Amino acid sequence: MEPLYQQTHKQVHEIQSHMGRLETADKQSLHLVENEIQASIDQIFSHLERLEILSSKEPPNKRQNAKLRVDQLKYDVQHLQTALRNFQHRRYTREEQERQREELLSRTFTTNGTQKKILDIANMLGLSNTVMRLIEKRAFQDKYLMIGGMLLTCVVMFLVVQYLT
Repeated sequence: MEPLYQQTHKQVHEIQSHMGRLETADKQSLHLVENEIQASIDQIFSHLERLEILSSKEPPNKRQNAKLRVDQLKYDVQHLQTALRNFQHRRYTREEQERQREELLSRTFTTNGTQKKILDIANMLGLSNTVMRLIEKRAFQDKYLMIGGMLLTCVVMFLVVQYLT
């Protein structure tokens, strides 16, 4: 039992050092490190099952101490498993946020989508197509009227500056 316990204890410490590598690993090797840690944790769980069987076969005076040592290892491994899951959850959340951010930044917004929604709402409200066409025509005319007014204002401002200087 003692060699298996020592080997398992050593693996727990190795996993703890690998957990530190997770924070510094680049995106390509991150999955490899995670898989390596998960495989080690799975192997430790199988060692712990074997250790539980062996600890129950210890002499009565050593049995309590052996079970306590195995339980402590099990507790440590469960904490490592939880830490790995928390890291993976944070990584998945971060990747999802990055994906959503990229999706929003790459989305192209068009006025036709907005105009269609307004038309749909107006149709639901019961406005006729002729009224809608009149509104669209008026909006089109207002746009040119606004551009003309801006140009006229610029020309007047230019003439005033020329006259006063």
